[in-house]
Order: sequence, then C-alpha cells, then structure tokens
Amino acid sequence: MEDSVLSTEPQAADAAASDAAETAAKSRPTNVELLERVLSSLDDDKAEDVVQIDLRGKTAIADFMVIATGRSSRQVAGIAEKLTDRLKQEYGILSKVEGRDTGDWVLIDTGDVIVHLFRPEVREFYQIEKLWQPGMTPGSEES
Repeated sequence: MEDSVLSTEPQAADAAASDAAETAAKSRPTNVELLERVLSSLDDDKAEDVVQIDLRGKTAIADFMVIATGRSSRQVAGIAEKLTDRLKQEYGILSKVEGRDTGDWVLIDTGDVIVHLFRPEVREFYQIEKLWQPGMTPGSEES
C-alpha cells in the first residue's frame, strides 16, 4: 500500500506542473498582443510622442521597440512602474528595468517588446529612434 501512495505523488506533481505550464502558455500574450498592451498602458498614463518600431527581421533582440516621453522624471518613473506592474499582474511577465531610480531614461525589457521612456530633454539628446529609421545614421540630418 505504501508503494502505491508514493507512486501516485509524482504523477500528481507531474499533472500539477503540466496544468501550470498549460495555464502559463495560455496567458502568455503574442508579441503583437504584448505590444498593444504596452501601448495601451502608455496611453492610460499620458505618455507623449509614442513611437513604435517594428524590429522583426532587423535584429534578434526583440520584435518591437516603443519609445515614449514623460513630462518629468517622476512621471517617467511612474509610467515605468505601472507598466511593469500591469504586465506582471495580467501576463506574469517579469520585466527587466534599468534607470527607474533617476527617471531620465528608463529601459524596460519585456522580451518581445523593449520600451524606452524619456524625459523630453534626454530623448532629444539621444534621438534613438533615428538609429532604426531606414536610411538614417546617427549624426546625419534629415533633408
């Protein structure tokens, strides 16, 4: 009798792990759904000048990049915190975040979508969206 009890426990553990993996797979958004949720969150928090860049086929780092501006360091940090909290609550995504303490430039890596949040002056200085526009190189001026 003891052997039968012990032998069912691994099966129960395997079934529970399988159910957890299936639930996680169902709740994991596609890259486009994740992009839409990121854009929606930024809109909810009044981010300005939101630009999305499709990176598919250009690089393996991510499928999309989103660049947005907040009016102050406090707003930038708040937008970043709310976005990461929403992604964690809704999809179980634990994002990597850099720069939230200063709020000048916050980088959020969700895996499929990379988000850059800037204060206006910092965004103007770095102009990172120009790095990904066709035909543009850093330091070159548009004609």
